[in-house]
Amino acid sequence: MRITLIAAMVLASTASMADEGQWQPHQMPSINDKLKERGINIGADKLADLTQHPMNAVVSLGYCTASFVSPQGLVVTNHHCAYSAIQYNSKKEHNYLADGFLASSLDQEPSAGPNERLYVTEAVNDVTAAVLQNVSLEPLARYQDIQANKKALIKACEADDNYRCAVRSFHNGLEYYLIKQLILRDVRLVYAPPESVGSFGGDIDNYEYPRHSGDFTFLRAYVSKDGTPAAYSEDNVPYQPKSYLTINGNGVKAGDGVFVAGYPGSTSRYRLTSELVFAKEWLYPVQAERYQRQIDTIKQISQQDEAVKIAYASTLASYANRMKKLNGLLAGFKATDIVSIKAQRQARFAEWLAQQQLGSDISQQLEALIERQQQLRQTQFYFSNAQSSAMLQAATRLYRWSKEQQQPDEQREAGYQERDRKMFSAGLTRIDSRFAPAVDKTLWLQDLNAYLAQEHRVAALDEILHVDTATDSLAAKIDGMYSLTGLTDTQTRLAWMDKPASEFESSSDPFIRLAVALYDANMADEQANKQLTGELSMARPAMMQAIIAYYRANDWPVYPDANGTLRISYGMVDGYQSADGLYKQPFTRLEGITAKHTGHEPFNAPAKLLTAIDNGRLGDHKVDSVYQDTRGYFCRLLSCEASPAQFNSVPVNFLSSVDTTGGNSGSPIFNGQGQLVGLNFDSTYEAITKDWFFNPTITRAVHVDIRYILWMMDKVDNAHNVIEELTIVKE
Repeated sequence: MRITLIAAMVLASTASMADEGQWQPHQMPSINDKLKERGINIGADKLADLTQHPMNAVVSLGYCTASFVSPQGLVVTNHHCAYSAIQYNSKKEHNYLADGFLASSLDQEPSAGPNERLYVTEAVNDVTAAVLQNVSLEPLARYQDIQANKKALIKACEADDNYRCAVRSFHNGLEYYLIKQLILRDVRLVYAPPESVGSFGGDIDNYEYPRHSGDFTFLRAYVSKDGTPAAYSEDNVPYQPKSYLTINGNGVKAGDGVFVAGYPGSTSRYRLTSELVFAKEWLYPVQAERYQRQIDTIKQISQQDEAVKIAYASTLASYANRMKKLNGLLAGFKATDIVSIKAQRQARFAEWLAQQQLGSDISQQLEALIERQQQLRQTQFYFSNAQSSAMLQAATRLYRWSKEQQQPDEQREAGYQERDRKMFSAGLTRIDSRFAPAVDKTLWLQDLNAYLAQEHRVAALDEILHVDTATDSLAAKIDGMYSLTGLTDTQTRLAWMDKPASEFESSSDPFIRLAVALYDANMADEQANKQLTGELSMARPAMMQAIIAYYRANDWPVYPDANGTLRISYGMVDGYQSADGLYKQPFTRLEGITAKHTGHEPFNAPAKLLTAIDNGRLGDHKVDSVYQDTRGYFCRLLSCEASPAQFNSVPVNFLSSVDTTGGNSGSPIFNGQGQLVGLNFDSTYEAITKDWFFNPTITRAVHVDIRYILWMMDKVDNAHNVIEELTIVKE
């Protein structure tokens, strides 16, 4: 079959490739010259080796990135990444979100929660041949064959219960890699600044610059006395990592080369233009509308109940962040006509394909599949949201668990195998810390009303809820369900894990009954998605083969879209020209906190921080200049004359051109020698669209400067017991 890909997503011209790329570690030697050009002197071969420093010190939280910074299992990540751990330990009598937390000794470090894990990636192996071995050409059977092959690889990899393995698709199914990670199950809270530091500026400053956020928190990993991973126990001892990062107390200057290692979540740079249009015109707007409705509701109820405010603090922060990103994406699409840019590049790609004398059948087939996928997504969106109640989700997962137990373990759906039992149970337990009936049923009723207002209806749901009745009757019915269910009790939920499907089917619990009634409809949706995924697993790899050939013909970098696996990006400390015509300086100063402080959330810096600034207690964390000498580019840009531009403060946040996205939060920022100089925590507003399109002139990541972290620990919070664990050099 000839491949064709007229509709392929073509990302960039030669001029737009600077610093672009979320590279797999094994690709580092292939871009060694680019690293050297940026002043990154650590060997590319060393970065490719996950068993060596510094890569074996970079770990995943499952949703964010962290890194070991001491031989006693101490890790540093973002405050917003550790938000759930802080919230889990917060109560009315000691609200660590508001006041911050510092453990004075190891025995004062509380559990970060039953679901918190650290994952240490130890091996990444190409298993493409094994995954695609003897797979069917019939779409649904192909999907099932690929899943069976992946499960077999995972089972062999997880012979030791201390490891979690996954097979991830790269280049849209063209390649598959087996990821092996050590699981550290006992994670504890060590030191967190108050939210007024960790999220200074809040949602107003989110994705904006200049920033003044102390977005950092320290956690610690514990293991059993014999050194093996174990669940929380008072007898556990700090984990001893194979290596940990050295901190450079002098930080970096403008123009310095830097790199970031972490676990970026998802990008769509190789997707078709039609997929971008769908996201721009339908998906992002409907998601934004729902998130805003949820945010408004949670805020309103939280104002009347402090316990609800604490319980939903993490949820609200997450929703607000997603909402800001969605608005940024929509604004970015208006500011820059990315659709037209992509369409033009696709046209050039089509010309290249014609020169290669390639046909158009795969292009047309893929476009048809994408159209079906978008129709499915629209059909399933409101039905899925109509099941958003935490109690219904628990009932649905529990019933599915009971059904899956009827099959041999290797045939069960991923997420419902024996390997998933501990996390499944922990998830059921974790509900209590993020649940309030008043909020849950209000949000659910809103989703049900949105479902009723559109045309894609599901008979099973309509029948059991009697949705032909008035809204107030539906609200009363929902109230009754919450009052009659036993699932609000943790032990009751956990007990259902050991019950057969027949007990679910005869249960009188209203949420169990609803989960059983919706099971067939949910399975039908799942089957349709599997069928389509099977078809796409043939069409997308063919597309990627052509795209990669085109890129290589133009000597452009080829890296996979982000998929939550360990990646490295490189760049330089650099400001940028913003949309309003202002040049955004690469560093911000302590004095910016004082200037922004209003005394009201989210610009309510703690009094002790303001006092330290006013009294000039900067210590050796103060920096005279953050620019190069008078011959450097930045000094010329700033019209420096006899001496470099003066800074005379502690740097708080800084910008760089490294290529990041969600999941990179908490990622260590390294200088050219592989020393820790900051933590990634955000992007600029203009850069939000980089998930689809990397524009090197305005794409900037925002980092908290290590000098600000050290200053906070030293001069504000007196966290000297934590400082003593760190290895700090000044070169």
